[in-house]
Amino acid sequence: MRPSGFDGPGEYRWFCLDHVREFNAGYDWFEGMSADEILHAQSPVAGWATESRTFRADAGVDGMPRWADFADPLDAIGARAAGVKRRAAGNSEWARFTPQEREALNAMGLGGDTDRHTLRRRYSELVRKYHPDRNGGDRSYESRLQRVVEAYQLLRKARVFA
Repeated sequence: MRPSGFDGPGEYRWFCLDHVREFNAGYDWFEGMSADEILHAQSPVAGWATESRTFRADAGVDGMPRWADFADPLDAIGARAAGVKRRAAGNSEWARFTPQEREALNAMGLGGDTDRHTLRRRYSELVRKYHPDRNGGDRSYESRLQRVVEAYQLLRKARVFA
């Protein structure tokens, strides 16, 4: 079974129209909600600020910017699409990095044209952003912080930055 990831929610259930109607007839997402709650749930931006798996910093979509890194959904979609395009194009900028180094750059939200100064500056930004001391002791970003530290440790020793 294919797990959920950047390419979609994983395995789908394929039903004919009659079975879709039967399946949906027994499901009421709004059950038990007040009229105001239903109206809020139907808002085009409902759910963007919630702590669902997709929006958490540890969303498990390695190599791409996390949804939680963005305040605007369109910025998040654009950044993810740019990452896909870069990889598909096989830019010569990326060719100088090993696959592990490319993954580390993506984890830090950096491109193939990164230099040592940009790497250090981005590392400093991300550590400040995800460190529990900067988030009121909230440790929910701890796994993201660990990934950033690991990525930086790999990249600072990279041949490209020597």
